[in-house]
Amino acid sequence: MSLAKKVVNKMINGDAFSQWLGIEVLEISEGFCKLKMEVRNEMTNGFSIAHGGISYSLADSCLVFASNSYGIQSVSLETSISHTKKVESGDILIATSKEINKTTKTALYYIIITNQNNEEIAHFKGTVYRTDNKWFS
Repeated sequence: MSLAKKVVNKMINGDAFSQWLGIEVLEISEGFCKLKMEVRNEMTNGFSIAHGGISYSLADSCLVFASNSYGIQSVSLETSISHTKKVESGDILIATSKEINKTTKTALYYIIITNQNNEEIAHFKGTVYRTDNKWFS
């Protein structure tokens, strides 16, 4: 098993929120992550569309898994999201990360979320701080 898979397995097993979201890891490698989840009724708001925090949380999980995939513990410093299309119960969301820049102390990632029709529903940008701590010795 690759280090990236080993790290993400450890992370997701201790991540009750990602488990509640129903996140499935489709791909993981150094600096890259692709996740999938289905939007459920209890994730919708008063407009009967998915709460913005749902797509944000999916993207945030994608960020943290991609950035920790090198085996170095990394935490978010700054994140932002732009929603471009409404999301409804039953929609299948796919979050795909792209590593833009990585230094010894920080890294920048861009995450696009699409739905089951391959329509972009959100764009997320995240910067992480790369600590000196390793996931495994």
